[in-house]
Amino acid sequence: MTRIVILGGGFAAIGVAQRLERLLRPSDAELTLISRENFSLFTPMLPEVSSGALGTRDIVTPIRAQIRRTHFILADVTGVDLAKREVSYAHTLTGVTERIGYDQLVLTTGASTSTFGLPGIPERVFALKTLEDAAILRNRLIWLLELADDAGELERKKLLTLVVVGGGFTGVETTGEMAELFRNVERFYPNVRPGDVRIVLIEGGATLLPGLPPRMGSYAEKFLRKRGVEVVTGDGVRGADDEGIELLSGRRIETRTIVWSAGIKPRVLAGTESLPRSKNGAILVNPDMSVSGFSGIWACGDCAAVPAGAGSFYPPTAQHAIREAPVLAENIVWSLRQKATRPFHYSSLGMMASLGARKAVAQLPGDRVLTGFLAWFLWRTYYLARLPGLDRKLRVAFDWTLELLFPRDISELRVYTRRAQSSAAADAGLLPRDENP
Repeated sequence: MTRIVILGGGFAAIGVAQRLERLLRPSDAELTLISRENFSLFTPMLPEVSSGALGTRDIVTPIRAQIRRTHFILADVTGVDLAKREVSYAHTLTGVTERIGYDQLVLTTGASTSTFGLPGIPERVFALKTLEDAAILRNRLIWLLELADDAGELERKKLLTLVVVGGGFTGVETTGEMAELFRNVERFYPNVRPGDVRIVLIEGGATLLPGLPPRMGSYAEKFLRKRGVEVVTGDGVRGADDEGIELLSGRRIETRTIVWSAGIKPRVLAGTESLPRSKNGAILVNPDMSVSGFSGIWACGDCAAVPAGAGSFYPPTAQHAIREAPVLAENIVWSLRQKATRPFHYSSLGMMASLGARKAVAQLPGDRVLTGFLAWFLWRTYYLARLPGLDRKLRVAFDWTLELLFPRDISELRVYTRRAQSSAAADAGLLPRDENP
């Protein structure tokens, strides 16, 4: 029986598995999906989790609930042996290492945050790529408010100076959500005045939302400035230390909180270094998403450079990953049946970015631009429709309704930290779990 192994747990991985289940009978192939998490993350709503607008569980969907007969393995992939056609992995819960053979291998391992090797950046910034990142950033923002409410004026302003690096979708949406959070909960912190909070958004390009119609970037900048955000464009980052961040222009901003959304880099699995790569490290694939010179190897999503014609590539966005996955799955089936595969073609439906306070910007087909409340309504309607699972849709819709009526939750949750687990065990009269025999 043909063995098809899918590596990853995001939009692309789930999409490939679902389409293969529809196209292949159980007797045709054995499907296996390996992911380090047992859920898929709806990343477009991640900034709202970081600001407390949505709960952490609202934007995750169990992988097992999205697949029917694909064998799921909760594990970290440790390497790929292209010669032996094997994947090695370590079970997330036990650490036990195993190997699995494959006839067809699908790489959808995504991308991670890139700090470009700048000094002081990797160890000092907060990313917003995973669910843990969003939870950590949310706790950080609440922690800053708690400290600032009991600090002197100079220390309070230093604590409440926050810098967001990167004026793309994530940076703009995170900045808007942070501004909304501080404005929403200021009533609970009597010693924190609106003027004490300083949010600085830094973009190396000439405008925010680079690569999109200029009107979108200018509207986003104008709206964020109206909300009290300082927007710095045309200036990059030189480095950071414990007391602040330094820009290429020589300007220095004293801050203890830097949110980094300036770039991503494709994940490279051990053993796959010989695969052809683009300049940014993504796997170069053919138009049908197969890898040249490596029979039975396929890739799509953020880790792949999918040709878009004229020497360009499709952008690494969720919108494209969702459309690439079914085509890749169909091409695997056609190749197994010795039929011609088809190239991936897709015209973007547009791009959208939420700015907070019920405002957004949206690029529609034909480069038409929509701004303001209507764009925000479109953003929420579209992404709510794309969210997997009816139960998740209802949770998010309910949270959005509550947001209209009540202030955001300011509880600082540390339930996943080692310190919190030890404290909980002590409160219960038990030994910390790490010390139990």
